[in-house]
Amino acid sequence: MSLVQDERPRARREFRAGPRHGLLRTGRFSLRYDTRSLLVCVVLALVAACAMVLAIGTGTYELSPLQVVRTLAGDGPPGAEFIVFDLRLPRALVALLVGFAMGMAGAVFQSLTRNPLGSPDITGFGNGASAGALVAIILLDAGAPQTAIGAVCGGFATAAAVYLLAFKRGVHGYRLVLVGIGASAVLQAATGFLYVRADIGKAAQAASWMIGSLNARDFGQVRIAALGLVVLVPVVLVYARRLTMLEMGDDTAAALGVPPERSRLVLLCAGTGLTAMAVAAAGPIPFVAMAAPQLARRVTRAAGPNVLPAAWTGAVLVTVADLATQRITGSALLPVGVVTGVAGGAHLAWLLRGERRADRL
Repeated sequence: MSLVQDERPRARREFRAGPRHGLLRTGRFSLRYDTRSLLVCVVLALVAACAMVLAIGTGTYELSPLQVVRTLAGDGPPGAEFIVFDLRLPRALVALLVGFAMGMAGAVFQSLTRNPLGSPDITGFGNGASAGALVAIILLDAGAPQTAIGAVCGGFATAAAVYLLAFKRGVHGYRLVLVGIGASAVLQAATGFLYVRADIGKAAQAASWMIGSLNARDFGQVRIAALGLVVLVPVVLVYARRLTMLEMGDDTAAALGVPPERSRLVLLCAGTGLTAMAVAAAGPIPFVAMAAPQLARRVTRAAGPNVLPAAWTGAVLVTVADLATQRITGSALLPVGVVTGVAGGAHLAWLLRGERRADRL
């Protein structure tokens, strides 16, 4: 087979952007983007930034949004620098980064499984990371770096087991979900056994962490979450187009030149890594990975995985939940996972109500 260069005029080969899409061309490279999705990402980023500023200013030593911005710029009131930079900024950054990672991981897994319930906290990948982190916390008395390593090892071990058990001439979405749910049940039993073996202090620490908490976060957790994003987000963005083709089915993807199983394996590893690093930084915050892609798809009204809108939606969900925990209770002691769990349960009930009214359930 020989490679023949297309000599047709460039004007006939160029993508003509319509009102819904745009095209950015620089030399040999071009980027096609959805205008509404890009606008949604910008708006969500601004909402997340505003929620972060409000959360940083909330507490016993209250600061106005203007004072927070001035302190971040190095011109704040006396004593505010310690409050902002040492106590509150790490928590706000962890909330943003963890939400971003969970939203993107949820979009990847739901696209791979072609199922809205195929999020990492349902299919066992989040539970695997949690189990690995708990082994490090309870049995090894580990710090933040060792906990991150335990979460990554647990997440990838679970992903490998689920993948191999679901593999039969390829991995199909429904098998991945079913095997993942079974793995999740086994891992929950394992974490329960770890609680029984732990002393009361370690068990209390692990129980607070397992709900999903941003309390007492420092720049160590910020570095853990940021490292996961720096390494894995480019991989997901490069393979995002393949995700869209995989949603059409393996035969169609292969006909379009996309190797289905290899692409699925790379995306599975990237989504598992994002989940593991997020869990290592803040614990398994529930429902964010499941709700963020669905909300993003409703807002953008675009087909496909919507990985970036889902990521920013996850960032908004966690930062707003963190702000709510502090404003509602008057302190930062309530784990953010409690708020996301209640909101996620209400969201799921609302979706089921809509399905029932449409006679699809």
